[in-house]
Amino acid sequence: MTELGFPGWLRGSHLANLLLISLLVRSGIQILAAHPKLYWNDSCRPGTEWLRLTRKRMPGDRLWTSMDEEEPYSAWVALPGGHRLGLGRHWHFASVLAWLATGLVYIVAPAVPPPGHPYNALQQLAYFAVVFLLTPLTIATGAAMSPALQGRLPWLERPFLGRQGARSLHFLCLAGFVSFTAVHTLMVIVHGAGEELGKMWLGSEHADPRLAIAAGLGSLAAVVVLNWVATVQSQRHPRQVQQWLGKLLHRPQEQASKLLSPRQSHVRKDSFFRVNGYPPADEQYRAMARRQFSSWQLEVGGRVERPLSLTLDDLRKLPTRAQTTKHSCIQGWTAIGEWRGVPLSSLLDLCRPAVSARHVAFFAMDDKDQTAAEGEHGHGHFYETISIEQARQEQTILAYEMNGAPLTVEHGAPLRLRVEGQLGFKMVKWIARIELIDDYRHLGQGQGGWREDNMFYSPAVAI
Repeated sequence: MTELGFPGWLRGSHLANLLLISLLVRSGIQILAAHPKLYWNDSCRPGTEWLRLTRKRMPGDRLWTSMDEEEPYSAWVALPGGHRLGLGRHWHFASVLAWLATGLVYIVAPAVPPPGHPYNALQQLAYFAVVFLLTPLTIATGAAMSPALQGRLPWLERPFLGRQGARSLHFLCLAGFVSFTAVHTLMVIVHGAGEELGKMWLGSEHADPRLAIAAGLGSLAAVVVLNWVATVQSQRHPRQVQQWLGKLLHRPQEQASKLLSPRQSHVRKDSFFRVNGYPPADEQYRAMARRQFSSWQLEVGGRVERPLSLTLDDLRKLPTRAQTTKHSCIQGWTAIGEWRGVPLSSLLDLCRPAVSARHVAFFAMDDKDQTAAEGEHGHGHFYETISIEQARQEQTILAYEMNGAPLTVEHGAPLRLRVEGQLGFKMVKWIARIELIDDYRHLGQGQGGWREDNMFYSPAVAI
């Protein structure tokens, strides 16, 4: 059964690789659908994209947000389809871990093919390109898009012309894997499906061609069925899928978020900076905005020895920090902005958190019943949480200025969180109050934030 060096472990890993590539491609398309435009610059100004996979045109006469740019791709091509970015990311990163594990199998397993049964020159070139060029480039561009790695190691993205260059190359890698798989399958058919499938699935070039074709079709059917199960489960039981896949993903991201303290320092700022999230729509907020937030106060409480109530003037009298950093949205776009505000660690020193306080919760004035964009399904006021370790990182600040001017309403006035090293949705805007808490599971639906509760994101987003 191993005449051509196709033992059972190789056939099994080949099938696993086929399944995982299909999951990676479909979940990758789901992630791309959140911002279906690709750039070679990190400013992401509309009109500078080199590829558009959407027909949407944003209006010029009213405020729009990046959520309005999202496309609800069909589940026929995306996993799980629709407005389900959070679950698409879960499937993508879980599949990445499994795919890397299959690669380790090839490293530790006996060498194939054995002497006397070499691949021809074209096969060797093709496999070399996929294994030693395409795969490392895919991994490297994926790592360069990690906000935690990019924040800690800013040079990581430079070989790819920035995060958007890495994102574009990552997409081209996806196209490369799809193209290789299509050509590989075509060559199997042209060269003789019965014989080639016999080698591939039955381990023998002398296997019954009909049995070999049946085994090949059965394997493809299994891949299709497993994709269908993943899609249906994600659509019908999203919380279960979030928690199940989260057992693999959440803890490593939480640890990376704590350990990889960001140290970004950019020398420019972008004149265009996308808006994500509509501002609070209630009259109370609008009245405060008309008065330049002179009546607004930040409440700090929870598990603290000294509760605080601070006005904007009070905050401006505290120690300040200015930083120019790259904002990475979970949807895929980026922008560079200059921020000035109070280091969150200074505020924690003032309120003196209890020893048991492990998380910091930020509650916004943004009522999603009034401001939800297309694709945002949920109720109540927006909130997010971060760990106490992240809160004390040097580049975690409460910003009241952006690009040398007071925060605008669209960008979170009067106060917003900047927690560099995380994706943008963690950086709460329009902050009303802050609480130190022991455990976030008693807040909302217990997942660590409004988008974790309602859109099934991860509670920490280091990747």
